[in-house]
Amino acid sequence: MDTHTPMHTEAGDRAGSGGPDLRHHGDAEVLDDGSALVDLAVNVRADTPPAWLREHVAASLGSLAAYPDGRAARAAVAARHGLPVERVLLTAGAAEGFVLLARALKVRRPVVVHPQFTEPEAALRDAGHTVGRVLLREADGFRLDPAAVPEDADLVVVGNPTNPTSVLHPAASLTELARPGRTLVVDEAFMDAVPGEREALAGLTDVPGLVVLRSLTKTWGLAGLRIGYVLAAPETITELERAQPLWPVSTPALAAAEACVTPRALAEAAHAAHRIAADRDRLVAGLGEFAGAGVRVAEPAEGPFVLVRLPDAAAVRHRLRGLGYAVRRGDTFPGLGEEWLRLAVRDRATTDGFLRALGRAVTAPA
Repeated sequence: MDTHTPMHTEAGDRAGSGGPDLRHHGDAEVLDDGSALVDLAVNVRADTPPAWLREHVAASLGSLAAYPDGRAARAAVAARHGLPVERVLLTAGAAEGFVLLARALKVRRPVVVHPQFTEPEAALRDAGHTVGRVLLREADGFRLDPAAVPEDADLVVVGNPTNPTSVLHPAASLTELARPGRTLVVDEAFMDAVPGEREALAGLTDVPGLVVLRSLTKTWGLAGLRIGYVLAAPETITELERAQPLWPVSTPALAAAEACVTPRALAEAAHAAHRIAADRDRLVAGLGEFAGAGVRVAEPAEGPFVLVRLPDAAAVRHRLRGLGYAVRRGDTFPGLGEEWLRLAVRDRATTDGFLRALGRAVTAPA
């Protein structure tokens, strides 16, 4: 097999029965004894939520006696993307969207493009599906070749920019995957951290079978509130909505959704995206200083995190914990192994402190 061609493999085992732990997420690194560590394991912006957003959410608490009414928030999200409300479904975080897709859609051969966020595959397996995998290769920069996706796949899931590789796939490569009879799910949870949202598909209505998932928890620091949304054709939205429980999104989360798509919020997010890009460049440049120790960054990185390969990564991760830093292990992502770590992009001071700690961790005696 050509080593420069992405490889498709069939993965019929259920999550947790051998292979990568699809249920492991970055927050595991900062629970319990990790709570005092500097967090580079979770891809949530560190300086959030901003005060104005906290105040807006707090103001909604006076309405908690009433059942949630999502109409205004749904309309606001629709307007933000230039879509009719029938193409929008609000969810308890983007993760709920993956569960709804797995439960509601009648598919025969779902395929997930890896390495990527593992929750879509876990949700499909939990719903009883056998899931195929397209494993992208380091030698190709983890870039997607649309020809690697099996022609008979009737549901394809891909992240853009992809967690954990930080690859931003061209929109044209993604739309090439669309065809009648196939649902194309694009996870754009981190797209608002990309300056100009380059290569975004959110808002398009002319791509057959397109489903886009967005999260408001990453850029705005709302992981504990759980708010995201799905953009898709009205008939798909109807199917997903039927699979939701009543009142799935809380009143505070609805208030946050409405606030985070205002012109003011979008301008603030755009500014943050440029700042993240500059902070990421500093992190990547600093990591380059350790090339002699075998540290390699998957480039070009376009998301608010970077993927790093280094010798003895598991030991380095444990040493970093001792030095006060939590990073994300990479071996729970299909297609990666124990030599990989994912690092969240942080501000200049945090990055400089981390790089000093990394210098100690990679040069420590075995």
